[in-house]
Parts: sequence; C-alpha cells; structure tokens
Amino acid sequence: MRLAELTEFLVKNLVRDPESVSVKQFEDEDFITIEVLVSEDEIGAVIGKKGVIAKAIRTIVYASSYANNEKKVRINIDSL
Repeated sequence: MRLAELTEFLVKNLVRDPESVSVKQFEDEDFITIEVLVSEDEIGAVIGKKGVIAKAIRTIVYASSYANNEKKVRINIDSL
C-alpha cells in the first residue's frame, strides 16, 4: 500500500482542499492500479498543462515501484 500513500501525499500537496482527494489501490496478477479522485475544480492542479504534473506524479510512483521490485503501476486520475 506504500505506492498509494506516496501518490496520495503528492496529490494532496497540489490541491487547495486535501480532504477532497481519494486514492485507492487495486492489484491483479500483473499490475497495481491506483485510482485518484479529486474534485472537478481541482483536476487542473493535478493534471497540469499538457499533463506535465500528472506525468511527473506517474514518474515518481513508477520509480518507487521499480526501486522496490514491485509490479508495474497504472495511475488513473479522474474527478468526482
């Protein structure tokens, strides 16, 4: 569950209302899927222009997964 906690930490520090952030982790045989839900007016702060911030979040979480020999990770970002 460390990857979900890392993702939650990163996202909560980007938004104005950290309580509106919901992060859940699901696992199957090949992947770890992390679902990030934020309020509709905060989605821009998490995705960023041209997806730059979302890409940076994914890079950090992927690197953590790789460094700890965990499964491949998918991160889905959506609004409530």
